[in-house]
Amino acid sequence: MGVVDQTLSILQSRGDARDGVPYLFVLFEADGPLAGGSRHLLDGVREVTLGRGAARTVERSGDHLVLRFPDRRMSSVHARIELGPMAMVFDPGSKNGTFVGDRRVDQHPLRDGEILQLGHTFLLYRSALPPVPDRGPDVSSEDLSGLPPGLATLSPPWAVQTAQLAPIAASGVPVLLLGETGTGKELIVRAIHEASGRKGPLVAVNCGALPDTLVESELFGYRKGAFSGATEDRPGLVRSADRGTLFLDEIGDMLLASQVALLRVLQEGEVLAVGATKPVRVNLRVVAATHHRVRELVASGRFREDLLARLSGFVMDLPPLRSRREDLGLLVAALLPRVAGAKARQLSFSMNAARAMLSHRWPLNVRELERALEAAAVLSPDGVIQREHLPPGVGGEPAPPDDTDQELGREDRALRAKLLLLLEQHDGNISAVARDLGKARMQVRRWMRRFGIPVGDGGKD
Repeated sequence: MGVVDQTLSILQSRGDARDGVPYLFVLFEADGPLAGGSRHLLDGVREVTLGRGAARTVERSGDHLVLRFPDRRMSSVHARIELGPMAMVFDPGSKNGTFVGDRRVDQHPLRDGEILQLGHTFLLYRSALPPVPDRGPDVSSEDLSGLPPGLATLSPPWAVQTAQLAPIAASGVPVLLLGETGTGKELIVRAIHEASGRKGPLVAVNCGALPDTLVESELFGYRKGAFSGATEDRPGLVRSADRGTLFLDEIGDMLLASQVALLRVLQEGEVLAVGATKPVRVNLRVVAATHHRVRELVASGRFREDLLARLSGFVMDLPPLRSRREDLGLLVAALLPRVAGAKARQLSFSMNAARAMLSHRWPLNVRELERALEAAAVLSPDGVIQREHLPPGVGGEPAPPDDTDQELGREDRALRAKLLLLLEQHDGNISAVARDLGKARMQVRRWMRRFGIPVGDGGKD
């Protein structure tokens, strides 16, 4: 299956939007990945001309849009897109051809989600996405560089969501962030806190990592002598966030008893430390996050509905990377300098590597993309990232066989298989796996190391 067929199947699984406007996205420049991406509104445009220029430029004249790229493999007039009842792409005789996926075309009806390859540049056509308020018809990665990390996006649906964050951040409304692991919830929390103007600190709490027997003392603090080992007063994480923002990460993993205590804090604005008799007032802005389907947790009795109501002042569902393909070039341009430093300016991608990047589903989202780029930058001695420099599995290549089982006995193999299944079911959350097994988290981590299951990559506390 070619890159277009794979990407098309991903995008069309979201359904063809009927209420929206057409866009053309510059998805990726293999020879200059730091150029990032761009978004071009096609509403009211009848013709788009694509070709080579000294730099990337955009020109609009009436209903005509001209995009030029510093791609030496492009012809000066390489391709033309005509917009009407059906979008059509035409190649007027370019030297190196116009490709839809792996197929060279002279003319081709463009469908939603199809990728065009002109020279070493990739473009994405979307037939109907929501219009983006307060932005011009042509937006590039550079135009978004002033936004806080995590909020820069060329994807219209995501841009519409992030535009609502400014007024929400300035208020005291609690925020609940939903989305898969690796979608950037921590970056959104940091942006909310910085835009809030609150004088106190941002305090992050990983609810799934709190020891089951110490949840309340860690969250709400304790008085000296409250229990064995309590040799001094401790304020707890909630009081530490006074006048600031309390980030409750993986709130879906919090035990029911602790949920009751947290609900009381949110209702009363007071914290009662373990061993104390008098509550202390706190002024908090609460942001919670979970990768779980929280409504299913409520339905199964594992999460309190009244607590969910308290946390759900504003709910933001972060899209997975496979649902915001329009941002791939923008993200690569932002991540490469972070993972490769000064070397990023010399990096480019072979066509096989570029196609693999564009066709991969990125199940672990932006976090997976960052790690893939970090490894590829190290493995490319001449600065050209080849397909073999990307992790196994990116672009459809199967991962190498795992021969760990051959070194284990029957009982160990069964335990390892059970661990892998539970880690998959709980999206790598070690605390949840430990609860299912009735074991301590440290025991689960020891088993993972013993059986060759990556603790840092595959498991979260």
